[in-house]
This record gives sequence, C-alpha cells and structure tokens, in this order.
Amino acid sequence: MKKLTTLFAATALATLMAGTAWSKTFVFCSEGSPEGFDPGLYTAGTTFDASAHPVYNRLLEFKKGTTETEPGLAESWTISDDGLEYTFKLRPGVKFQTTEFFTPTRELNADDVIFSLERQWKSDNPWHGYVTGGSWEYFAGMGLPELLASIEKVDDMTVKIKLKRKEAPFLANLAMPFASIMSKEYADKLQAEGKMNQLNQMPLGTGPFAFVGYQQDAVIRYKANPDYWGGKQKIDDLVFSITTDAAVRFQKLQAGECHLMPYPNAADVEAMKADPNLKVMEQAGLNVAYLAYNTTQPPFDKVEVRKALNKAINKQAIVDAVFQGQATPATNPIPPTMWSYSDTIEDDTYEPEVAKKMLEDAGVKDLSMKVWAMPVARPYMLNARRAAELMQADFAKIGVKVEIVSYEWAEYLEKSKAKDRDGAVILGWTGDNGDPDNFLDTLLGCDAVGGNNRAQWCNKEFDDLVTKAKEASDVTERTKLYGEAQVVFKREAPWATLDHSLSIVPMRKNVEGFVQSPLGDFAFDGVDIVE
Repeated sequence: MKKLTTLFAATALATLMAGTAWSKTFVFCSEGSPEGFDPGLYTAGTTFDASAHPVYNRLLEFKKGTTETEPGLAESWTISDDGLEYTFKLRPGVKFQTTEFFTPTRELNADDVIFSLERQWKSDNPWHGYVTGGSWEYFAGMGLPELLASIEKVDDMTVKIKLKRKEAPFLANLAMPFASIMSKEYADKLQAEGKMNQLNQMPLGTGPFAFVGYQQDAVIRYKANPDYWGGKQKIDDLVFSITTDAAVRFQKLQAGECHLMPYPNAADVEAMKADPNLKVMEQAGLNVAYLAYNTTQPPFDKVEVRKALNKAINKQAIVDAVFQGQATPATNPIPPTMWSYSDTIEDDTYEPEVAKKMLEDAGVKDLSMKVWAMPVARPYMLNARRAAELMQADFAKIGVKVEIVSYEWAEYLEKSKAKDRDGAVILGWTGDNGDPDNFLDTLLGCDAVGGNNRAQWCNKEFDDLVTKAKEASDVTERTKLYGEAQVVFKREAPWATLDHSLSIVPMRKNVEGFVQSPLGDFAFDGVDIVE
C-alpha cells in the first residue's frame, strides 16, 4: 500500500487525542497494520478491524455481542421452500460516504450488491484480479464458487441469489467481512481513470466511519459518517494508532494516549484490573491456536510423524508461559464454547520418550524443520515467538532440530499459504460467524488448500463429512457429522492443536458503549467517551 500523502500530513498523536474543542476523538491502539482495505481479499482480523467494520456494511450483520444475524443493508429476505433461492430486499435510502476523493451521486442499490459478490466469483470480471497476487481467499475457501448458481437483479432494490445445493450457514456467511458491500459507482470511476488499485487503498462504503487517510504502519484516520443509515456516531473522529508492542500499548493506555487496546500481555492483566483509570472486559474466546504441518511435504506427509511431534509438545507449559492461566490446552480444532464440540475425544498426551520412539519407528532420523512464528499478538496466541521457543526445546528432546522463522505480518500470511511451504506454521482462528463450518471447512476443507488450509490437508473422509453437515438443515444431524469429522481430524493430525484463550479487552474508564464481540473483532460504532 502507498502512503496517501496527498490526503493528510503526519499528525502528532497528542493532537489527535485532543481533537478540537467541538469534536470528540477516539484512539484505538491497534496491534498491527492492515494488509489492505478491501475485506474480500484478506482473512486477518487486523485487516477487518481497519476496513470491514468502520467503513463497510453487509446484507446481514451480527447483533452486537452475539453470533446471531440481523438485518443490515438487506432489511428483509425470504428463502424458497427448497432452500436454494434467497431473495433480499435492500434497505431504502442508504447513502455511500462522501469523502475528499469521491462524492456519490446515488444511493445503494442492487448493482452494488451484485458487483461486490460477482467480482470475487467470476474470473472474467475486470475486478477479479485487480490486485496483483491477490486472491479471494474466503470466498474460494468456503466453496462459494461451486455453491453459487446465479446472482440476479430483480429490481433496483431486490437481489436474488440462487444456490446449487443447500447451505445451512449461508446467511451467517453473508454477515462476514468478506461479503462487505462496495460502491459500484466508485469502482466504475476508478476503472475509468485507470486507478483500480485505489479501491484497496482508499476505501468507501456505507459504514459508520469514512476513511480519511493512512500513514503506513503508523496511523489510520476516520471521521464519523454524517449520512450513516444507523445514525451519526457519538465520536467525531476515530484513530487507529498502530502499536505492535503490547507493553507499549499498555503504557499508552495508562498515559491516556489511547482509549482502548487489544491483546494485552498476560502478565499485565492484573495491573490493568488494579488501575482505577481502567476497566477490563473478558470472555471465553471463540478461538483456537494451532501448529499446522505441511502434510504434502515429507516427512510431514506421514501421520505417524505428525502424531509423534504432537506427543512431544508440552501444551500446558505453553499455556502457562504465554497466557499465565488465561487459556486452556486445545484438543479439537473448534473451541469448547461452540456447538457440536466433541468432549469424548482424547488429546495427545505429552510423552517425549514415546514420541522419540514413534519417530524412529517411522524411519525418521536427524530431522531438521522450521517452525514459523507470527510477528504479532493475536487473541489465540499472544506471543508466538515464545511458544515457538518452547516447542523448539520440546522437539530437541526427541532429536528434532528446529529453526524459528518469521516475516512481517502480511508477508507471513501470504507466504504461509504456499503449497510447497516448508516446516510447520503457528497460526490460529477466531470464529467469524459462530458456525462450526467456519472452522472445520474454512480451515481444513479441500477447497481451502492453498489458502486458509495451512496444513494443505485434503482428506476425503473429513471433507465429505463437513460438506454433508453444511447441507443438512437439522442441527442434531449437523452436530453428529461434525463430531465424526473431529474424530477424523484427531486421528490424522494435520495440526497440533495448541490452545483456546480468554479474550481480554482493557480500556479507559470513560469509554462507554463498547461491546465485546465473541467473534474477536473490534468495532466502534455506538462507542462514546464520557467525562
């Protein structure tokens, strides 16, 4: 992304915090830089927090603090008796944001919805490959290219989507960030001017905050959208102060230089709770952290090797060191708080001597491997470097030599998708829609290989089970199928499941209206600062 120096100049954080006598500025000390501002191109929460949530809306939205859907840009919808046709009535009078770089001449209509979805679906769409090297990772990884039969404009305010098969989580999927609705008028203007990349650099939507500018790796600025269909926000200006170090984020929060921060160091939480100027929200996270082996590369293509490595990892030690009791070791690829979680599956026991013999029996000697460690804190893994160091020591006990590698966050996410990637990668997931499909199919399905499926694992038995589950309409049947899929996962061990963490959000005492999301995102519509 380019620095948008024509839009703004560098501004001191203190000035941003103070705002002006007649405006209210909210500062979020965010943990990292967005990969871009087009939510369809990415899967990272850091990127969604900076793009999908402030700038855009979707046909459906998640009710605050829940995984239930409610009307968004679609005020109502109907589903055909066979479950294959969804007809959406759009909300009238929704305006796109007016910014320094674009002034809309019309309100939201069906053309915008069709543009936003078809560009991700149809390879002959001029916007399908507008970002070099970009991919519609969510759209493809969830099997939508094979699911969709058509997207039709019934009239200016009505869109009909036809499916080839039933898809139980379809409505919840449309509430996810990748399905954000963009302005076709703005896109047409950029295309005519030969500036298509600008869609990913200078976003424009119908959301509560309009984009003002971005100083790369430093500050993102937004202003309240005066024409927002949900009503103008109580805060006038929203600032993301990008602060990658959790300790520095805490210092800024204590000093009043920001109002809210994500992903605190576990060691700092008690001090945060004791500070009279702060308050701390916490809840069980809908998340999992994992170590994904590349199951296409020897010797990780052998299940015996993967199982041996899993038995060498002391997960409790990782949880104790990284989370200080604010997480639990993970057994399954979905969290215990999610429906269909199987509590009958036994986890891999920590037995280094057994693991060493298993490697010998598999004919593996003098194994050297890479373990990839994320450069940023995420709710499911606060310190991947520390976790990698602990695994490095664990693997050394069974004769496996580990090199720890890392990259800048956007590069890390991109490189770790490669089908020929070496070693094992530490990553994780916070659920996007409250449905098990969002973990099991999105992260481990065959359609996600080369994308979200960092294990590059395509197992027909597993894939058939999760496909049947999302086509079933009965929750009991879906639960049974997902339980069977978890058994296959544990038997085949494409990952070492590491932990499920608590989600902890500290903020200044004068922040009101922030609702902690079970989906782990940070949205600031409805937030206020009181004196």
